[in-house]
Amino acid sequence: MLYVKAPAKINLTLDVLYKRPDNYHEVEMVMTTVDLSDRIGLEPREDGLIKIVSADRYVPDDQRNFAYQAAQLLKDTYGVEQGVNIHIEKEIPIAAGLAGGSSDAAATLRGLNSLWNLGLTLDELAVLGAKIGSDVSFCVYGGTALATGRGEKIEHIATPPSCFVVLAKPKIGVSTAEVYGGLKIEGLEHPNTKQMLKAIETNDYDLVCASLGNVLETVTLNLYPEVVTIKEQMQRFGADAVLMSGSGPTVFGLVDSETRATRIYNGLRGFCDEVYVVR
Repeated sequence: MLYVKAPAKINLTLDVLYKRPDNYHEVEMVMTTVDLSDRIGLEPREDGLIKIVSADRYVPDDQRNFAYQAAQLLKDTYGVEQGVNIHIEKEIPIAAGLAGGSSDAAATLRGLNSLWNLGLTLDELAVLGAKIGSDVSFCVYGGTALATGRGEKIEHIATPPSCFVVLAKPKIGVSTAEVYGGLKIEGLEHPNTKQMLKAIETNDYDLVCASLGNVLETVTLNLYPEVVTIKEQMQRFGADAVLMSGSGPTVFGLVDSETRATRIYNGLRGFCDEVYVVR
């Protein structure tokens, strides 16, 4: 069995510029991985089938699963006859705005590239990943990047200042399509992406905190009051900066001290089941 890590991502900025003729949105976002990961186990099968194995009942075990799609795409594109059992051990909450499914797909692409001796570069895997979902290309590389286009154009940037990240997901799932569908692009207050890039480049933690922004909050916060509550509580408990990740509903707080991170974690555990402290 070959094991591959599939880390979660958060959006430090998420901006939507306009709706494209292909019905996708043109985005500009700064994303970074955090140390909350799913674990993907890949086990060869000789019968050519793809099987998803997971103890989590919310993980789809058919073509709806991004990891399944990744394996199918490699098989179809490169004429691979072997099959695979894909074991998915979930740590990243599902439908949370943390790219769990996309990261699983990216890890599957990287792992099968090795298992099936395809010899593809990360760049080639990222191009394939874009066919599965907009966040998969970023997840193939991991790290920190500026993503543009519909999210598939990736420019690697420096690592942000080291800090603690408190993640909290309320007991709801959010449909990305619904959130984007409800977005009114006219009159949006756009995050300052250039300032965020400068903050990361100069390793300026305070400027990173001041530059967080996500235009999708305008939709999700209206639809789901639970997300508003978590944002307010995180601020009240003393996070340096708070933002929703992706289309939500997960909210993250940046904190530069472990003691405060633990205090926020304990405060949120009172009314939110899924809370994590990560780096």
